[in-house]
Amino acid sequence: MKQTQNQDARQPFSERHPEWWKFIKFNLCIVVTTALDVGIYLILQYYVFDSLNAVPVTDNALLRFLRIEYKGYLYSYAISTTVGYVAAYLINRKLTFHSDCNAALSSVLYVIMVAGTILFDSWLGGVVGTIMQNNGWSTPLTEILAKCIIINVPTIWTYPLERFVIQRQRKKA
Repeated sequence: MKQTQNQDARQPFSERHPEWWKFIKFNLCIVVTTALDVGIYLILQYYVFDSLNAVPVTDNALLRFLRIEYKGYLYSYAISTTVGYVAAYLINRKLTFHSDCNAALSSVLYVIMVAGTILFDSWLGGVVGTIMQNNGWSTPLTEILAKCIIINVPTIWTYPLERFVIQRQRKKA
């Protein structure tokens, strides 16, 4: 019995706890892609689209629902979020879950999940962004903090969906 415990202790953590290891890698991917997303967002928001940060978006029911009021935020958010989600998909497919299921189906399911997540993130980001802008709290530091929190709330549903629905592995025969 003692020899079996010693052998188990010598196995890497990833082999002893494969599901925990996947969850850890998923969260490391979130850290990397959040940094990528936030970095791109800040460059776009404060340099590329700076002149559009006070320009209201046209009257649009979806943007009004999402509480997105300024073009600079809209463009910065859309571009940085797209880059972040594409990077997350590729990293999770290849490195986290080693998915070998149908790539086309996996991609379609991921796009559906991301669309719902982006709607949620956009709504929450619009609400928080508008509150920050209207109260004079919008600085690079508060933008980073807000974006990091907003980006990571959906982990509640994205991990289970990716792990068990989108990025599956084929059953071994």
